[in-house]
Amino acid sequence: MYIGFGYDVHRLKKGRLLILGGVRIENSRGLDGHSDADVLIHALMDALLGAAGLNDIGQFFPNTYPKYKNVSSICLLEFVYEELRKQNFYINNVDVVVVAETPKIYPFIGTMKQNISQTIKLEKERIGIKATTNEKLGFLGRGEGIAAMAVASIGRDKKDDYKNL
Repeated sequence: MYIGFGYDVHRLKKGRLLILGGVRIENSRGLDGHSDADVLIHALMDALLGAAGLNDIGQFFPNTYPKYKNVSSICLLEFVYEELRKQNFYINNVDVVVVAETPKIYPFIGTMKQNISQTIKLEKERIGIKATTNEKLGFLGRGEGIAAMAVASIGRDKKDDYKNL
């Protein structure tokens, strides 16, 4: 079993859509970034890549590449999943915490889980998504941005367990 941790944060900005977990959420501001800036998916991707001992999402999807401008992070997650499968990894479970004063994401968690489940071929029951506030402390507490932290547990198909011995 291998475990990885991911973290992402983006500032909120007027004129941007708010996308979390692949779900568009009505809000006066969205997350600022080169892609759709979906912090939930970004943290999840880094957790999965870290568990596999691979580079972070900045190495795979540089913000200097025009082809990633406004790209859906769900599409990037699909690429990460395929990279894991190429190395014979499978995903045991994932757990994500979103830190935001607003909006409340609870009503959207079921759809977020469905999006992730379909993308990484993992049962919804093995996907945790939780939300919390920052108790009005710091830039997150002032509503200037949204952050997410994720942990992922992966394994490797048995046929490859001893190939490097």
